Amino acid sequence: MSGASGTPYAASVLRALLDAGESVDLVVSRASRLTLLDETGISFRDAHWREDLREWLGRGADGKPGAFAPDVSGVRYWPAGDLGAGPSSGSYPNKGMLIVPASTACVAGVALGLSKDLLQRAASVTLKERRPLVVAVRETPLNGQTLRHLVALDDAGASVVPASPGFYAGATHIQDLVDFVAGRVLDAAGVAHRLYRRWNGELGGANADR
Repeated sequence: MSGASGTPYAASVLRALLDAGESVDLVVSRASRLTLLDETGISFRDAHWREDLREWLGRGADGKPGAFAPDVSGVRYWPAGDLGAGPSSGSYPNKGMLIVPASTACVAGVALGLSKDLLQRAASVTLKERRPLVVAVRETPLNGQTLRHLVALDDAGASVVPASPGFYAGATHIQDLVDFVAGRVLDAAGVAHRLYRRWNGELGGANADR
């Protein structure tokens, strides 16, 4: 997680990964902690990350608690300042990396190979090891510099997935729109999910297939 607005997207992706039986290495940037506090009122603390994560994932996109009952036993948390953490090395086993949401500052850092924190370092490692990297950029409008950074990431093999909800899937709640974006992120990563209804090629039939 980087510091862009859109923490509900990250929550939806995390829940779906855990539901799919995937183990997760979680990195929360310093800026993302501020965004999480602003958008949810939750302080994400290193010493109490399990409790804070469980509280956060238990909320829906509307911020109301108790919407979900998350099991976070499959999560391993790494502080963003720990450059000696497992994900900082190419020998650390993983299937790929998702940056959700991705701020323009994070996009620039990864595109330029700055590795100023664990999030950026892990992304650089993911690219050099030719593993899937999915970047869910959440910003509008985009200036030319950011667009060039996104093209550089695409050229390096990353999948750029803008946080653009689709409305053809029959959304009736905010959570539906959030889950659509999260589902597209997971599609890019090759992770099976049931977060949104897929288009089936027939008018009026977008809701028929999951």
